[in-house]
Amino acid sequence: MSAEPTILMVPGLRPHVPEHWQTLLAAELPKSACVPRLGGELSVHAWVEALDASIAAIEGPVVLCAHSAGVILVMHWARRNRRPIRGALLATPPDLDTPLPEGYPRQKDLADNGWLPVPLAPLPFPSIVAASDTDPLARVERVLSLAMCWGSRFVDLGDVGHLNPAAGYGPWPRAKDLLRELVDPVPLPASKEREDL
Repeated sequence: MSAEPTILMVPGLRPHVPEHWQTLLAAELPKSACVPRLGGELSVHAWVEALDASIAAIEGPVVLCAHSAGVILVMHWARRNRRPIRGALLATPPDLDTPLPEGYPRQKDLADNGWLPVPLAPLPFPSIVAASDTDPLARVERVLSLAMCWGSRFVDLGDVGHLNPAAGYGPWPRAKDLLRELVDPVPLPASKEREDL
């Protein structure tokens, strides 16, 4: 029987929020870690280095649990690195090819800091993309397209906004079930599905 993996939280670019589902989930898991936030640093290279260092510091298997821009960070990391990863839960990735709402980085700033273009190559490990029908940062059809490019299983969560405290989350109990699928994978048909939160 293989060792219990460490769940590595990969946050987005926004400041830490104690009520965020990643923070709450990490406190409930037997083995978890978090990529350190880099303050106002926008360089994707710096974030990729921070993610790689976090993975390297973990003994045993790793499952990534990314949210928002953290999902896009995982794509940039996977394009440049080949450390073994058991799987990744990729929640509500933003569509960086479309201008984001006020208060988020501008496309020019994202491009200047290496975030664009978003890598579209298939991931070399199992992954689940969880999308929202009402995410202000990405249309669900665009997230489905990204999931197909990345070779990820797609889960439509319904009306959950950007799955953050501003949208009412807080706890996200479904994350444990999705992570369990990556920790103890069983063969599943490749299909688009809708699941309850």
